Amino acid sequence: MRLKSSATGILTLSVLLLGACGGDAGGDGGTALRGEVVIDGSSTVFPVAEAVAEEFQKENPRVRVSVALSGTGGGFKRFCAGETDLSNASRPIRESEIEACRAAGIEFTELSVAWDGLSVIANPSNSFLTCLTVAELARIWGPSSPARTWRDVRSEWPADEIRLYGPGTDSGTFDYFTETVNGESGASRADYQASEDDNILVQGVSGDDSSLGYFGYGYYSRNQDRLKLIAVDGGNGCVTPTDETIADGSYAPLSRPLFVYVRHSALERPAVRAYVEYMLQNAPELVPATGYHALSVEEYRAEMAELPRTTDAAG
Repeated sequence: MRLKSSATGILTLSVLLLGACGGDAGGDGGTALRGEVVIDGSSTVFPVAEAVAEEFQKENPRVRVSVALSGTGGGFKRFCAGETDLSNASRPIRESEIEACRAAGIEFTELSVAWDGLSVIANPSNSFLTCLTVAELARIWGPSSPARTWRDVRSEWPADEIRLYGPGTDSGTFDYFTETVNGESGASRADYQASEDDNILVQGVSGDDSSLGYFGYGYYSRNQDRLKLIAVDGGNGCVTPTDETIADGSYAPLSRPLFVYVRHSALERPAVRAYVEYMLQNAPELVPATGYHALSVEEYRAEMAELPRTTDAAG
């Protein structure tokens, strides 16, 4: 299945993958690919971009790839200002963001790159929590939530304080979760530890015995030894996110597509086009290694066909 269509400040963690001064992409000296690819956006999609960039860099050491994680919203701000070539997103671009891009003369193509099972996470020391209904998630995370202790959610649970960890308001994961669980994008209680960097959320939940958080499945899968995955009951029983339940849609309603937006004018640079094509060609192998579910080979080929053909310019 394919779908088309912000904590204050912007946290930006740049990963610069710099090639060695010597060497080239194919031993052919002067014809080696050169240039720069600038990427920003979703922390959820970051592991995919990082994996692609690392492998692409091995084959093209004279191309510099920078990957930052300002959150989906922060990434779109830079993208629509013409500051980045690609924008990672854990939600579709909003109409207001499309208008901002249009006003700046930015044309783009939306690419689906993976499927995520947005995951609800607790500390492993929590022995009573195994599953939450969507209604219970809304009771915990709603903007006027009365839940301050676990007993406020279920009477048989202890009266210990719930301490919450979640994405900041620039995050597409925040937008998706609040719209899906609370019924309105951005509708959330504010008294929680927020970060656009999912690694910080992992650290918070893993170090707090009374914690509850949510973030992309890829971050859980790489930290399973210090996190507890909580099943979600969307109306058909408790289901945990796995590659199978994300793929077949049974992990509902928190399965979602992940996107990369590509600026058309950037595709005129050989380094950017080569990077995007490499990403789509190698996604079937690279995406599963990050913990997300890959699209089919045929779907990635269809994504490739959507890229506009341009006259190559100097990289």
